[in-house]
Amino acid sequence: MTKLKLGPIADDKPVKIALEIPATLHRDLTEYGRLLAEGGAAIEPAKLIVPMLNRFIATDRGFAKAKRLPSGA
Repeated sequence: MTKLKLGPIADDKPVKIALEIPATLHRDLTEYGRLLAEGGAAIEPAKLIVPMLNRFIATDRGFAKAKRLPSGA
């Protein structure tokens, strides 16, 4: 089994977004969704974007440090 950074995707009510991404990124998201599904139905790329951004933000040490600093510091 492939070790991925994301775990299971919550089945939340979808929210429509309009976003243009490069075709290469779309192919990578599609493949990531296939791998994350572990043989089940592939997860569509749009459902991966929010968990990936949440994970990115949660693990960005520079962002966490900047959030702790008072504004204007």
